[in-house]
Amino acid sequence: MSALDGLDDRQREAAAVLRGPVCVLAGAGTGKTRVITHRIAHGVDTGAYSPGRVMAVTFTAKAAGEMRGRLRALGVQGVAARTFHAAALSQLNYFWPTLTGGPAPSIIDNKVRMLAHASDGVGLRLDTPTLRDVASEIEWRKITMRSIDQYALTGRTVGRLTVEETVRLQRAYEALKDERRQLDFEDVLLACAGMLEAEPRVTAAVREQYRHFTVDEFQDVSPLQYHLLKLWLGDRRDLCVVGDASQTIFSFAGADAKFLLEFDRAYEDARVVKLERNYRSDPTVIEVANDLMRGRPGALTLEAVRPAGAPTPTVTAYDDERDEAYGIARAIGKQIARGAGPQQIAVLYRSQAQSAAIADALAQSGIASQVMGGKRFFDLPEVRTAVLELRGAAIAPNTSGFLPTVRDVLRGLGLTDAPPPTGGALRDAWEALAALFRLAEDAPADTTLRAFADDLLLRTKDQHEPVLATVTLATLHAAKGLEWEHVHIIGWSEGLLPISYATSFDAVDEERRLAYVGVTRAGTSVSLSWARGAGRQARKPSRFLQEIGSRSLRAAGASARIPGSPSR
Repeated sequence: MSALDGLDDRQREAAAVLRGPVCVLAGAGTGKTRVITHRIAHGVDTGAYSPGRVMAVTFTAKAAGEMRGRLRALGVQGVAARTFHAAALSQLNYFWPTLTGGPAPSIIDNKVRMLAHASDGVGLRLDTPTLRDVASEIEWRKITMRSIDQYALTGRTVGRLTVEETVRLQRAYEALKDERRQLDFEDVLLACAGMLEAEPRVTAAVREQYRHFTVDEFQDVSPLQYHLLKLWLGDRRDLCVVGDASQTIFSFAGADAKFLLEFDRAYEDARVVKLERNYRSDPTVIEVANDLMRGRPGALTLEAVRPAGAPTPTVTAYDDERDEAYGIARAIGKQIARGAGPQQIAVLYRSQAQSAAIADALAQSGIASQVMGGKRFFDLPEVRTAVLELRGAAIAPNTSGFLPTVRDVLRGLGLTDAPPPTGGALRDAWEALAALFRLAEDAPADTTLRAFADDLLLRTKDQHEPVLATVTLATLHAAKGLEWEHVHIIGWSEGLLPISYATSFDAVDEERRLAYVGVTRAGTSVSLSWARGAGRQARKPSRFLQEIGSRSLRAAGASARIPGSPSR
């Protein structure tokens, strides 16, 4: 069986080209991770690649873990599937002792805390939000490869701080960091790049080790990451990049889509393949997404593969945010009553502050939910304890059988037949234990307790988390790369989407791409909503609703009206 089996024509075209440069422009839901992993597997199967000489770079540890899991399923092990930071840190830790005779500096665990110490040293008394903003400025300065002197020339300010005060604080932060012999997150990339530039023998060793590079989410690459990638490559051209300019939503953090959009200029002989067949979403969802991005630079036109079957997506106007939250909770209740699993439903929003009202409304409606962005699943205390006890049970002799033993262990930790009331830590712990038991139930019939415990350890390492039977609440940024059958996006009003501080053309364009990411998370249905008021503040509907228009959106509710469309 070939690794190219099961791919459509365009996917196969992208996966079959084993020598770079290759650029895959992959729209939402078009199977980009499938193409990446099958391309690597095809290279290994044909002998073109040695697994240990392949580096697949992505942007989150979870995405890297998923990639390793998919490669394992294709029979490929030994590929370095890592984030930029993980790859750079691995190289620093390996070569630093040889170069200096001592261990590499430690990584600071809290940039804001160190900034607070530095601010005290220069006589600035700053609150935590200001310190967080300064931390963001430091990150932006480093990933855009600017020195402090160059940063000073940008004229950027933070809150009430002057440019001079911001610069003085940054210098104090760097001095304190050097004094403590520590690096921050961005320093890892800078130090690795500096090491490769200064030490030819290190550069030669790295380039000898890694011959074939794949970079996922290439639209999110920063100037610093691109610089490091070029150092890894040297004069070789065996590079495959995959991305979608319409999903560039981290420009504020230094991401620059020009590296994707201008790839065929940097590599004139690059093979460019477009993936536009969307396997995730109903045609009605795709129509909204295409309307939202029509005419934007680099936008792909998605083509739905799923047969039409869902009603036209709706936009609903509510009197205030509380009504909006309870309206969404009622809609979700109806979806669950019609057979949708809570894990198939998500509520997305622009700002984390919007989650509280939705979480409360769902709890009042008896619907369990989970706010994305908390502790990782395998870091939860009850999950860590369960994994340890299951490993212990796997070693001890028992005659109860696989599933009964798992059930007994989890019941001893608090898993009951009926869930506790929604809301609170007790319900959260119950949902986590229930997710572990569902993993056991879904395991192959011949699975042993030892094999199950080993699989949990692999999942822990790769952060391959099980799906909780809860409605997901997430920011639009956090939702990128995920999908649900039913998606509700709230807050489609001026000041929220686009956010109030998005005042330039480029900033508003980024907000539009953020809305696009939200819409394309949906499989069967997507609903949009906004509130006419927040406290005493009146809101106007988002300009994006008018751009989409009544052709692909249907007004829902007596007070709802799509801007620019006739009153219903």
